Amino acid sequence: MAKKKDSLIDEAEKIKAELDELKKKKKVLDSKKTTKKAEAKPAKKTTKKAEAKPAKEKKLTKKEIEEAKKEAEKTLEEELEEQLSDEEIENFQIEKVDMERLTNKVCDILAERESDGMFQSELWKKLKLTSRDGSRLALKLERMGTINREKILEKGRWTYKLILKKTPISTQSIENAPCLVCPVEQKCSLEGEISPRNCQFIEDWVIAEMKKPAKAK
Repeated sequence: MAKKKDSLIDEAEKIKAELDELKKKKKVLDSKKTTKKAEAKPAKKTTKKAEAKPAKEKKLTKKEIEEAKKEAEKTLEEELEEQLSDEEIENFQIEKVDMERLTNKVCDILAERESDGMFQSELWKKLKLTSRDGSRLALKLERMGTINREKILEKGRWTYKLILKKTPISTQSIENAPCLVCPVEQKCSLEGEISPRNCQFIEDWVIAEMKKPAKAK
């Protein structure tokens, strides 16, 4: 009887061991299946959509487009005009340069071109001025009402054509006139004994001026 009991115990232990072994195998198989599923599982559709969808470009408003266009077309003069005050433009001076004489020279050159005007870069080159000094001078002359500046697209670049509006008053033509230092000026009159009609001083001055070369006048 005792032997039979021992054999039953042994049999039960064997069955238990086999069950434990089966449980272990099942666990291994289950873990392999879950790993394979995780590897085989495709990426979520939402991720693909997010990756494939490009970012939307912000559309510019009409006002922003116009401002960008104005910025692209901006010239050196317009940039200077923004940077300088009215006083700085009107009182602009070039060191060691007679500004009145320079202004007269600009007017003489532009007068030859009449209504056709002249590109400012061409004028500054002729006068041996830097583009910065030339641009400031153009702004000053425009404020004085001496020239008009016409904005033109030339060879893909925005520039200005300068057109003479009015000739400034110059004293050059009467600088050597004898009347300015005449000793008998107070006695001079059209109908008097001393008159500009028969003045020898005026006659001599006119003849001397006519003999001068054109460039020296």
